[in-house]
Amino acid sequence: MNNFKKIWISGAVLLASLTGCDQSFLELAPISQLNGNNFYQTGEDMKNALTATYGALQYGGLYYSSMHIIGDLRSDNTWIPNPNAGANLQEVDEFKNNAFNTISSTTWSGHYQGIQSANIVIEKIGAVSMDETLKARYTGEAKFLRALMYFNLVRTFGDVPLVLQIINNPSEGYSYKRESSELVYQNIIQDLKDAEQSLPNKYTGTDIGRATKGAAMALLGKVYLTQKDWQSASAKLKELIDMNEYQLLPTYAGVFGIANENNAESIFEVQFKKGSTGEGSPYTNQFAPIGSGTVVSGIGNPLGQNIPTDDISKAYEAADVRKNVSMRTSYVLNGTTVSHNYVAKYLGTPAANLDSDNNWIVLRYADVLLMYAEALNEIGFVAEGPAFTYLNRIRNRAGLANKTSNNANPLLAVPTQAAFRLAIEQERRVELAFEGHRWFDLVRTGRAVTVLSSLGMQSHHVLFPIPDSQIEINPSVMVQNPGYN
Repeated sequence: MNNFKKIWISGAVLLASLTGCDQSFLELAPISQLNGNNFYQTGEDMKNALTATYGALQYGGLYYSSMHIIGDLRSDNTWIPNPNAGANLQEVDEFKNNAFNTISSTTWSGHYQGIQSANIVIEKIGAVSMDETLKARYTGEAKFLRALMYFNLVRTFGDVPLVLQIINNPSEGYSYKRESSELVYQNIIQDLKDAEQSLPNKYTGTDIGRATKGAAMALLGKVYLTQKDWQSASAKLKELIDMNEYQLLPTYAGVFGIANENNAESIFEVQFKKGSTGEGSPYTNQFAPIGSGTVVSGIGNPLGQNIPTDDISKAYEAADVRKNVSMRTSYVLNGTTVSHNYVAKYLGTPAANLDSDNNWIVLRYADVLLMYAEALNEIGFVAEGPAFTYLNRIRNRAGLANKTSNNANPLLAVPTQAAFRLAIEQERRVELAFEGHRWFDLVRTGRAVTVLSSLGMQSHHVLFPIPDSQIEINPSVMVQNPGYN
């Protein structure tokens, strides 16, 4: 376990001490006495503030739970078969969530608290006397994290307040309204461009796990893809590929598991550490079926919150080695085999309930290759062209045959640009299953209503509702998303 993982873990505690949680505006954390101008005087002070920003990624409104609830539970990948798993989660699953649902409010507040912490680093570091190269790197890390948080927000809620300075007291916040998604994306792109210029290609020793140049490039490529800027996406992703810093691991199973964290395929992970005062990851327990006791989770309570659907179970081709790594379809309890799907990617041995070592992978190289193939196809379909090469690299590792434009097997034939779009959609679904991508992919490609209407989705559900608490605070500028009034 690298030391940065341990240091990062303390960031959540530090952030709580540096910022209080005031819900009078945006649930942004106003600056406490510790955050005054006199506090940030040394490089070590800035390092602690940056660590706090990383720590925010562990919040319930970010990668502890919200991002997989939105990214998978909202989609056709997972569901809530047992209502005891949580009413708020079930509402999201069934497209019945409203402005009072806590998933919206915790996602909103958690991200803005993290953005507040990033703003502290970016705003305060200029006046600190410290090594200039390190100063630039810290700023780049903070800008990457701020861009990631805003990317999550704008994809979830659409237009959101764009806060790029420290909020010193609640009254300052009333000047912020929802800004256009276009403006938010412009700032995300600029942050990532800045980060790319100042971040190293990789780290060694105790710094492994920090944001890298490759992380900024991968996220920027995903942002361009989301905006349908195919040329920019293609160029940035190819630049990243040509760096040769990352690679597909020989086996799909080698990507996951506690022993494989921060590997050569992983580009950016949220770091967790069990046994450290509530800083472990919850996934082993969250994803274990209710009623399975400790058979699946080993220790703690099975919560049944992200159960794979039969639909995704059937989506895997017969020879696909990824299925058994990603999910299981049964478990044995007291000598009896129980048929029940559950996620297997995050299995571990928790130290206690909701306290495991599993990191959450935000960006990895397989995602980059599939994004690049998608961008190439959108620029122009080429039979057996480079887009096929990158798609088939992913398939071959999974033990599957190539897809080609002219194939006697109709399941492997991809004769048109439209067919290639569906091939990419399918491959992303099974390659990145349960990693929080499926919902955002369907929304990004305009396919969400088509795929999910049978589950209750309507057109306005492409965005989540703005938390009612935010509208009540400032109704003159905080307008609810259509369909939720």
